[in-house]
Amino acid sequence: MKTAKFLCAGLLLWGTLLLSAPAARAALTDQEKREGFHPLFDTKDLSDWEGDMRIWSVENGVIVGQTDNDGRRLSSNTFLIFKREVPNDFVLRFDYRISRDGNSGMQYRSFRTPEEGNPYRMSGYQADFDGHADYSGMIYGENFRWSIAERGYINRIEPGRVITTLLYTDSEMLKEAINIEDWNTYEIIAVGYTFIQRINGQMMSMLIDDDPENRRDGGLLAIQAHAGPPMKVEINNIRIKEVKRP
Repeated sequence: MKTAKFLCAGLLLWGTLLLSAPAARAALTDQEKREGFHPLFDTKDLSDWEGDMRIWSVENGVIVGQTDNDGRRLSSNTFLIFKREVPNDFVLRFDYRISRDGNSGMQYRSFRTPEEGNPYRMSGYQADFDGHADYSGMIYGENFRWSIAERGYINRIEPGRVITTLLYTDSEMLKEAINIEDWNTYEIIAVGYTFIQRINGQMMSMLIDDDPENRRDGGLLAIQAHAGPPMKVEINNIRIKEVKRP
């Protein structure tokens, strides 16, 4: 009964927020302004962010994370961390574009886990996206319970295990909604311990975190640059609105 209760609540939340699924653009819409969204990036500099500035920069008003095989090669994942507080319960939207071999994600309700040689390591919930769109849309736990809701799944975590509540559609069908090497709009909804992720208006995954010992009530936002092949990720139009918890 508890699973059904949380699932119904989560689906109701999804339905309530389903109508807003904007495409990539350069500013808040009038509708978003009325809804209470505000930007987290001023398109000018990274003064509100911290990270390895060999990797991160602003180009043409867009946040760029870029690695190569020379001075910007990564041996472990690193992050561009938003320094200011954000609401615990929110709708977060951002537009992204990523190179074919790129791998990235948006951390939320996350926390710092620095390691030797990499002070910008993070752990927590992550909205995944990659250049081949193999993982794009899944809810990942960076250093934090790992894969917790793959694309096409509604999952629930209870202490010690992840339960698949519902496989609601095929992952490959959802992949068709994702633009490869072009701009996409990602939306993360985090209210209470229910998390919904959408790309270009399509719900990609949902998680109900019913593990009181490990779940996160709040935390930091951060953008990932992944170790591995040279990559480029671009992020723009990061905007957020607070949602009152039921």
